[in-house]
Amino acid sequence: MTHPSRTGGQILVDALHIHGVDTAFGVPGESYLDVLDALHDSSIRFVINRQEGGAAFMAEAYGKMTGKPGICFVTRGPGATNASIGVHTAYQDSTPMILFIGQVGSDFIDREAFQEIDYRRMFGQMAKWVTQIDRADRIPEYIARAFQVATSGRPGPVVLALPEDMLVQTAQVADARRYQPVQASPSSAQIDTLRGMLAQAKRPIVLLGGGTWNDQACADLQRFAEANHLPVGCTFRFQDLLDNAHPNYVGDVGIGINPKLAARVKEADLVIAIGPRLGEMTTSGYSLLASPVPRQRLVHFHADTEELGSVYQADLMVASGAPQACAMLAAMEPVDASAWAHTVEEAKADLAAYQQQPPIFRDGGGPLDLWQVVQELMAALPRDTIITNGAGNYASWAHRFYRYGGMRTQLAPTNGAMGYAVPAGVAAKIIDPQRTVVTFAGDGEYMMTGQELATAVQYKAGVIILVFNNNMFGTIRMHQERDYPGRVSGTELANPDFAALARAYGGHGEVVEKTEEFAPALQRAVEHANAHQLPAVIELRYDGNLITPNATLETIRKTAEAAKAGR
Repeated sequence: MTHPSRTGGQILVDALHIHGVDTAFGVPGESYLDVLDALHDSSIRFVINRQEGGAAFMAEAYGKMTGKPGICFVTRGPGATNASIGVHTAYQDSTPMILFIGQVGSDFIDREAFQEIDYRRMFGQMAKWVTQIDRADRIPEYIARAFQVATSGRPGPVVLALPEDMLVQTAQVADARRYQPVQASPSSAQIDTLRGMLAQAKRPIVLLGGGTWNDQACADLQRFAEANHLPVGCTFRFQDLLDNAHPNYVGDVGIGINPKLAARVKEADLVIAIGPRLGEMTTSGYSLLASPVPRQRLVHFHADTEELGSVYQADLMVASGAPQACAMLAAMEPVDASAWAHTVEEAKADLAAYQQQPPIFRDGGGPLDLWQVVQELMAALPRDTIITNGAGNYASWAHRFYRYGGMRTQLAPTNGAMGYAVPAGVAAKIIDPQRTVVTFAGDGEYMMTGQELATAVQYKAGVIILVFNNNMFGTIRMHQERDYPGRVSGTELANPDFAALARAYGGHGEVVEKTEEFAPALQRAVEHANAHQLPAVIELRYDGNLITPNATLETIRKTAEAAKAGR
């Protein structure tokens, strides 16, 4: 049915309603004022951000949490460049997302007008589809395709440029239908082949990761693992695909992997990878699996046919979404697992040993024990608590020692984007206000997007933020000491009082410098966040020498100096 004449902005907002959008994130700009006007009378909640990078990160976090495209609106030029970090995150993390960019008017195109950029060229390598809508009467078509592309196959970001004059044009046009995500599914012959390979195995292991997962897929995967007594590892920053307390969960396969788990992957005779790309972080620099032909027999399920065989020539390559694959695996007749059933308990014991208090704290590593901080968190927080983090060595305390409760309790960027932690935490609390949300953020990380604390205050998002303050860009400093020992350059930070800054924004803030101070501080933060629906920041001030759970900067430096002297 064709509607009466509407502006392009109104047609666009009506289309978002049809496709089930309830929340959009963004920073306003004069280039899309007609969209903002249409949102005025809409039920869609428009979350106003303080910087476009934060808006894009929030939209990406929304996509992870809901499986629906996260919606982000930014203005042209600088707004779009700021938002590009979230688009890159969504691409590498296989997260559905749609970025709308206000564009210069059609009569100014290709003149290098004020803030003009060719977005097809700019976003070409980091989005599934980039285009510009030049006619108001084609908006329903473009929006429907954008949702279809963002959610089908390997999910990812779509970028749509909106010329300013197009948005104020009027048109009589029919609305499109709501999108229907499309995923491939394994054939029964492929499942039979996998079953035969599994029956012949002696040391199999399952690796989980990637996009398209939902609660049912996770439940089906769990049944498959239980029925066949399989050890299951979750790949880099997808640790919530199986409850970490489950007997079959044996650890995360990513940065700082448990050496015993790494050995299990290397020594496996069958690796069943469901969903992950098997990229650099997951494979420890392509060393756990040799490229292009792994030593292990490899079964690779992935939603994108172009990913299959692009790095690893698996023995069996299956184009499938995770829900479709796991449903068929759960229904598969189990095999005789007597040859490897004992390995699950052994691998679980290895994980438990790896998660014990590290020697640097057992030997008196300082007044604030970060391992104990994580233990206090697990003791105090509900099992469905959402943990967010960005990039930095501080995140290892969450990755290695926190036990995630299952889908969706972890929000973290596989592309290693700094600045993700705070916006993701704020977005998670806005999206699901009944759940507890805790953000791990390094001091350098926090200063990149910490202004989104104002967004948390404005929208009553009671997120709890832990700022790991060691006055440095820790990861880079660690690499610096390995390669240029004792020559500190460009990695030292002079930080504000993060607790006082949080109070200035209108939230709760306090400083913790000793282990015994943390549990009471956490209790006060939780109580404040719940009672006032406002964010709470706990600044953890600790010795920067404690750079990782495994090593100090001092030992890294001395080892590097000794190696140089030996040459």
